[in-house]
Amino acid sequence: MNSGNKIKLFLVDDDVLFLKGLEIEFKQHADFEIETFISGELCVANLLHGPDVIILDYHLDGINSAAMNGIQTLDKIKAFNKDIPVIMLSSQDKIDVAINCMHHQAYDYVVKSETAFMRLQKNISSIFRFKKIEKQLTWFVDRM
Repeated sequence: MNSGNKIKLFLVDDDVLFLKGLEIEFKQHADFEIETFISGELCVANLLHGPDVIILDYHLDGINSAAMNGIQTLDKIKAFNKDIPVIMLSSQDKIDVAINCMHHQAYDYVVKSETAFMRLQKNISSIFRFKKIEKQLTWFVDRM
């Protein structure tokens, strides 16, 4: 986690209104440090900012049809740092899309719906609960 114990969250979506709504929701419900991007290219270019979690749209082709899609962006993020949890987000409620995301090492796949924000919050809580347990286990093992 970044300095000040704030979770640094990258939000990546080519739907500017959805992106702004998501940013507002996260700022209202928790103390996140948030960076937003309207393309995968911009997200990848800013990975050195050290995100703790990335929420990434599956398509990313609304502004530029030649832009990197979510899977291509996910692959570049994982090539940069395989330990950054990436939650994929899409309006598609198709199992094959979700499976494809998981094959590319997404942490989870969330369908854009009225419950999406709650699922995203639960995923982020799970990620950091796991990291805390992992850190405690490492400490314990190192003392043995």
